[in-house]
Amino acid sequence: MSREFWDSCFAEKGFAYGTEPNDFLVSQKHLLKPGLKALAVADGEGRNGVWLAQQGLDVLSVDQSAVGLAKARELAAQRGVSIRTEQTDLTTWKWPENEFDVVAAIFIHFPSAVRAQMHARMVAALKPGGVLILEAFMPKQLEYKTGGPQELDRLYTADMLRNDFRVGERLLLEEVITGLNEGPYHRGQSAVVRLVLRKSN
Repeated sequence: MSREFWDSCFAEKGFAYGTEPNDFLVSQKHLLKPGLKALAVADGEGRNGVWLAQQGLDVLSVDQSAVGLAKARELAAQRGVSIRTEQTDLTTWKWPENEFDVVAAIFIHFPSAVRAQMHARMVAALKPGGVLILEAFMPKQLEYKTGGPQELDRLYTADMLRNDFRVGERLLLEEVITGLNEGPYHRGQSAVVRLVLRKSN
């Protein structure tokens, strides 16, 4: 999806995916502690990055939409926390290496041409012992039509993630049908794949 697409989406009134954090990210709260450094990938309007900041983490929120990131900063101010933001195209961004304790990748769907490369950069961005928390839609999501890409090439399976993330310790890898209630664009029964990976020390 282009920057113009996301700028237009995030320019709509309200928050496209709501202001509350993703439920799966919240379920991994036991992995977090104040003072950790977190990267919120493709964080849009900031619901997940702001929540991480509310847990006491030092958060960098990156997205290609300046409109979304402006709303993320506003949400952070409303919640009494601060986040750093950077507007960038993740496929050309100079990803940091060995810098973050947590990388949150919630509903970001790279096309197959760059997917494995982007996933490798997420792991490289983690410090040894850091954790990646990822949730994405599966191909079955096309049947539900409750959010996510409508292109098969951008949807993930557990086997894809198992292949992309061969290093480190997989703490969780599952495919589930769940209910989403994340603003007007993610609402209803949905087919998702989830991964929690700890980078090797």
